[in-house]
Amino acid sequence: MDFSLNDEQRQIQETVHDLCLERVEPRAPEIDESGEFPWDIKELFAKHDQSLGSLPIWLAGSETQKRHYLPPLARGEQLAAYALTEPGSGSDAGGMRTRAIKHGNTYVINGSKTFITGGSVADTLVVFARTDQDGDTPARNISAFIVEKTMPGFKVGKLEKKLGIRGSPTAQLFFEDLAVPAANRLGNEGEGFKLAMRVLDHSRPGIAAQALGIAEGAFDLARRYARDRRQFGKPIAEFQGIQFMLADMATQIEAARALTYAAGDALDRQLPEISVSSSMAKLFASDTAMRVTTDAVQILGGYGYLRDFPAERMMRDAKITQIYEGTNEIQRFVIAREVFKEKA
Repeated sequence: MDFSLNDEQRQIQETVHDLCLERVEPRAPEIDESGEFPWDIKELFAKHDQSLGSLPIWLAGSETQKRHYLPPLARGEQLAAYALTEPGSGSDAGGMRTRAIKHGNTYVINGSKTFITGGSVADTLVVFARTDQDGDTPARNISAFIVEKTMPGFKVGKLEKKLGIRGSPTAQLFFEDLAVPAANRLGNEGEGFKLAMRVLDHSRPGIAAQALGIAEGAFDLARRYARDRRQFGKPIAEFQGIQFMLADMATQIEAARALTYAAGDALDRQLPEISVSSSMAKLFASDTAMRVTTDAVQILGGYGYLRDFPAERMMRDAKITQIYEGTNEIQRFVIAREVFKEKA
């Protein structure tokens, strides 16, 4: 299968690559150290990626909702967040406790969310909640709502202190008698869980791409270091042990790239295997990122362990790709379910 990029795709790739080199790479150590959201480059990258927060609106929103909410997100004027995870329901999203009870043309939301990426800086949030009265019925009674940060009853809790991706704020969110118009519901009542899973099918290849980028950065760093670092009178790149490590890293990266592109192709063509393809890409690419960054630290030796070099930050940043938007154990479950599915 040919995954060669066309001219337009290559131009997009080059644009984002140049933006990262010019605006992000020089700031990365500072952002990691401070743990603060880089407001000065917010608009720049919001224009290029709003995927997780805006995807539910794009997939299930009415034309009115799309016209109202998507343009300011696409222009980079606002940020969006995806509020699914709760303290008691991580991988088991169907076990959420947040409730939205309908009163006339309004739903009143009460509950909390945790580990919400961008929750503290988002202007618009897609919030998932139970719409059954007793709050103890299956996942089919979950609905999704567009919530604005200015709505009374919305509160941002503590910001989490994290191992990696420190410039991306992760927050607790609270909803106390928050009244949201029924017109802000996405799709029909009870369709929220299916929507949440569709969103993850679309977003997991993005996590695979994130992991792939981290792995490539670590590989390039290790390769340059191996060429420059001399021991026993020659570059360490001439030692077979280092060569084999770099060969394995390069092979794993290319395999991860192939799975990531295959998942993107499945999404573009809306193939039936979207879920399993997305899970395979996310699983393999994130595991690859963790292996490659760990090996990069090893190749750099003592320097790899220092904060003055980016290898340790890459390793810390890689870890989250094995966890968020579905842990890799969940990805293996999705894949295994497909493996044992009876074929027609």
